[in-house]
Amino acid sequence: MEITHKHINKALKYDGSQIEKSWAFKSFGIKGSSIITWIGPMDIYPEHLKDFEDINLEIKSDNMIHFIVEHFDIQPANLRIAYMRQRLLVMILKEELAKKGINSIRKGDDIYIISNSKEDLNEDIDLIESTDLSDGTDLNVNIDLTEGIGFIDGADLNKLTVSIATVSISSMKIHLGINLSSDGTPDDIDTIGLFELANKIFNNDNLMNLINNIVTNYINELIDIELDISKTNLL
Repeated sequence: MEITHKHINKALKYDGSQIEKSWAFKSFGIKGSSIITWIGPMDIYPEHLKDFEDINLEIKSDNMIHFIVEHFDIQPANLRIAYMRQRLLVMILKEELAKKGINSIRKGDDIYIISNSKEDLNEDIDLIESTDLSDGTDLNVNIDLTEGIGFIDGADLNKLTVSIATVSISSMKIHLGINLSSDGTPDDIDTIGLFELANKIFNNDNLMNLINNIVTNYINELIDIELDISKTNLL
């Protein structure tokens, strides 16, 4: 599977038009599947909204990392596979954060950073992972059964990302945006950026490492799936 990655060294504003079909080809002459990345603001115009739940909502940020993914390998384009690949991209981001010791949860296609002002969250997580619940031990964890996600009492969740997947007749498209700061984000949403994380783990000097790691791991996962398919003995 051939996927071209191009990083734009320009603070392009993501307004939603970049999710349209063949944007990479029309803008940069890139043929075939591609991942375009850049750092810049976001302010999505209403006519470019793809999620019905986002209508009449503000979706904006002053500074983000943007990923625009376009796949042509499946014809006709498949929306279910587009969403699966979107989740894969988001989970790879979560893995990269975990490598840096950053606690986060994924809720659908969104990543939330976990902070806890009452007690050491790492101890809470270790306790949850190591405790045998068969005896009815109460770990003080609230479970939202409709979402399948546990929330530790006292922990605050701050939204780090936005994302959407959609399809055209010929291609599958994904946008993933990662906040660098909470500046310019909607007032009614608790947000956070990579530059605001504890210990100042991320800065302008290492953002490209993060971007390249996410892109490389995403492409490698898709290639690995194709290789697994090629060596599978069908029933």
